[in-house]
Amino acid sequence: MEQPTFDPGLTQKFTATLRRAINKDGSFNVHRRGTTWRDVHPYLYLINTRWWSFSALMFLGYVVMNTLFALVYYSLGPNQLQGADAPTEFDHFLNAFFFSAHTLTTVGYGSISPKGTAANVVAAIEAMVGLMGFALATGLLFGRVSRPSARLGYSGNMLVAPYQDATSLQFRVVNQRANTLMELEASVMLMTAVGPPGQLRREFTPLKLERRMVYFLPLTWTLVHPIDAQSPLYGKTPEDLERLQAEILILIKGFDDTFSQTVHSRYSYRYDEIVWGARFAPAFTIDPEGDILLEVNQVGALAAGEASNR
Repeated sequence: MEQPTFDPGLTQKFTATLRRAINKDGSFNVHRRGTTWRDVHPYLYLINTRWWSFSALMFLGYVVMNTLFALVYYSLGPNQLQGADAPTEFDHFLNAFFFSAHTLTTVGYGSISPKGTAANVVAAIEAMVGLMGFALATGLLFGRVSRPSARLGYSGNMLVAPYQDATSLQFRVVNQRANTLMELEASVMLMTAVGPPGQLRREFTPLKLERRMVYFLPLTWTLVHPIDAQSPLYGKTPEDLERLQAEILILIKGFDDTFSQTVHSRYSYRYDEIVWGARFAPAFTIDPEGDILLEVNQVGALAAGEASNR
């Protein structure tokens, strides 16, 4: 019986041009289709969306809600809001809008107040909606700022560098935040496209690392895959990796001491992001007092005078 092949979850089959599997921001290069509105979870979307988008949606929701209630107050007539008299209809609507904002936020300045029964009922409903709405917004904001996440900086390129008496595939990472990460563990695999034209398939091969885990990450960590006779990269040239559409997939997980939770980071390098015959330059120095100075932005710096053939 044929043995099953290894697939990390990115599928071995494809029929079109092969692009990178993992984008530079760590997201998967997968676009979803065929979902319905029932499949959209508002909480997940608002938690994962970018900050500018989250802020814009919160502000838009605030404006829309006040506009809707202002329209209700406006439709009730000027006699339902005491102190809302205005010379024009637009000014009357503005007074209704600002009264809605005062009620929704429970500020209640008192310059405008509901006078009739209908206006009091609407104001009571709006106050309840405001309390619930701001409670939800506060929960979403807390969920965003309290969610643990790793922010690892990766070297701009992978290197095929001298290693002992042979060569190795290397890349370097650094913690870009000031928090403490412990017990980091890395998994690295090689993805290639093999097979005759029109029948290509992806193959995934785990790469053995010299050291696949470290206990602490206060400095940089250079991950090294020795290119020995057992390595799938043994004897390969830059042209071979280009022909195979090679991509190195990386998953690093560690324990965040601040949140006491496990965090993950994904990254990948394509064949054209590998520098051959180079070395990394030191990213930290020792000052006269004996303290270590780490240059976070030098995580991918190459040593001067090294080759950089791609």
